[in-house]
Amino acid sequence: MNIDETMNYIEKADDDTLFILWTNADETAAKLMLFMYAENSIKQGMWKDVMIIVWGATTKLLAESEAMQAEVKRLKDLGVKFSACITCAKELGVEDKIEALGLDLIKWLKPLTALIKGGKKLISV
Repeated sequence: MNIDETMNYIEKADDDTLFILWTNADETAAKLMLFMYAENSIKQGMWKDVMIIVWGATTKLLAESEAMQAEVKRLKDLGVKFSACITCAKELGVEDKIEALGLDLIKWLKPLTALIKGGKKLISV
């Protein structure tokens, strides 16, 4: 999704859509909270849609860790959506690697602000 599509997705998100802001570059937190919750909430029908927003240091972690990449691929196959901060990816020199993983890269400032101001469901890890 480009930024306009993302803004539209956020605007149309209902109470059955969860956004997860992933900023913690700790692999254990990713495995035992982020990935576990996203997977099980989709499998058990707790949320209709889940989108994970990759921001900050997690961008570099994801670009460099094959284990994290495998988890993202597995979750994408389950229907979890992913998007990453293009500014972070550029700043950390990993834009090409993140793009190669099939993640949408956008400037997340306005979409995140719209998400928060719109009262959408958001957790941060």
